[in-house]
Amino acid sequence: MSDKEKEILDEEDLPETDLVSLVDEEGNEYEFEVIDEIDYKDGHYYALAPQFDLPDQDIEAGSTYMIFEAVEDEDGEPQLAEIDDDELLDELVEIFEQNFDAAFEEAEDEE
Repeated sequence: MSDKEKEILDEEDLPETDLVSLVDEEGNEYEFEVIDEIDYKDGHYYALAPQFDLPDQDIEAGSTYMIFEAVEDEDGEPQLAEIDDDELLDELVEIFEQNFDAAFEEAEDEE
């Protein structure tokens, strides 16, 4: 597609996304887009896609996403925690993948 063929979108034409910033143990901050969230087995879980500064990095990441559990720290503040239980993680991946497939099929049907 040539530059002349590219459609320029106003910010209001772009879909609104929920973004969260996570800070690792070394103080590095990373931004993620919330692509789905579910309640499952007494927990609340988020599927997050990493956001990058360069479009090429987004393309290289492809369909990479991470799953975190919403928890509270000792002060009652909301936190996102990694999931250590491999069996639970496998169950969550299956549910999120089904949700993604259903959303994709729904989007195709709308076209």
